[in-house]
Amino acid sequence: MQSPLTVVVAPDSFGGSLDSVAVAAAIAAGWSTVRPNDVILRRPMADGGEGTLAAVADALGDAADLRSIGTTDALGRPISADWLLVDEGRGAFIEMAAASGLAWLAADERTPTNALLASTRGTADLLRGALDAGVERITIGLGGSASTDGGSGLLRALGVRLLDADGADLPDGGGALVRLDRVDAGGLDPRLANVSLVIASDVTNPLCGPRGAAATYGPQKGADPATVDELDAALVAWGRSIETATGRLVADMPGAGAAGGTTAGLLGFTGAVVRPGVEVVAELVGLAEALESADLVITGEGRADEQTLQGKTAMGVATLARPRNTPVVLLCGGLGERAEALDAATSLTVVQPIIDRPMDLAAAIADTERLLTAAAGRLARSIGIGLELARP
Repeated sequence: MQSPLTVVVAPDSFGGSLDSVAVAAAIAAGWSTVRPNDVILRRPMADGGEGTLAAVADALGDAADLRSIGTTDALGRPISADWLLVDEGRGAFIEMAAASGLAWLAADERTPTNALLASTRGTADLLRGALDAGVERITIGLGGSASTDGGSGLLRALGVRLLDADGADLPDGGGALVRLDRVDAGGLDPRLANVSLVIASDVTNPLCGPRGAAATYGPQKGADPATVDELDAALVAWGRSIETATGRLVADMPGAGAAGGTTAGLLGFTGAVVRPGVEVVAELVGLAEALESADLVITGEGRADEQTLQGKTAMGVATLARPRNTPVVLLCGGLGERAEALDAATSLTVVQPIIDRPMDLAAAIADTERLLTAAAGRLARSIGIGLELARP
């Protein structure tokens, strides 16, 4: 009789279909159907963007205290959003998308007008909730935002004033920043100076320019070409004002354009540091500890291609597994352009699409759970055959 294997299941989300918690559950279910005696350690992963909070909460279980707070979405409408109290009350995890995420806006609300008005103000309520709880450390997962305001709405809600040439406060939204004349940070919540603030993000874009926040991410938030130019000019003004007010030149820093430039604002007015989102999430969910006993690692993502090698979640998982020479299987929805580059990735043992018959993208997205479960079952059978053949 074969000895039970310890299998770590640490996938990313499958965009447009399942979050990483659901992906991990489907893989675990398919594997266990074939090999019910194996030990499955689920560690759903993310990179700091939408779905990260769910992944961390699932991995930590009772060790995380899910808190809800009344706040507003990117257009100022009342909503309720969650954040996590972790590490026995000493730390907090906040997902920006929970309050200021694009998912709160319907498709027909992603317009040029709203792209100019959208604000990060609601995320400040999550930060304030963590500060009120007396935490020592706050991790903010950035990604999936609906705004391009450079984090100005968040900072204004925490006490920073943005003034025009007449000394009047600017309204919320990235579009208004083009009229910014002076920043008064004297009223910024002093508690921010006494907490360790970590930004979890894998974005490397600068604040402005052809690779900046507006040009790269503005269109998906409703910005047309003219609006992209308007927002980019506003972010240029924002970057200059940050430098004038603080002496910090943040606009050209890699990652400053994350979440509509929110990283630039936080780096300018707080002591925040930026860390790769995959690394931060891996620490929060205890991935390294789980890998110590792993015989096999299964990760996953919606599409595997050349970009998978550029620091995406699957490669982050594989890199952590590399020192132990643990086999890593990547289950993916499909293969993208130049996916053959994955064949040379020594960290990945197998890259396996889950599609089991001809189908278009919409059908595959709708059927992702079944496809994942079936693929995991096939993988378990293949592993079982390999083990049988390896027996003396």
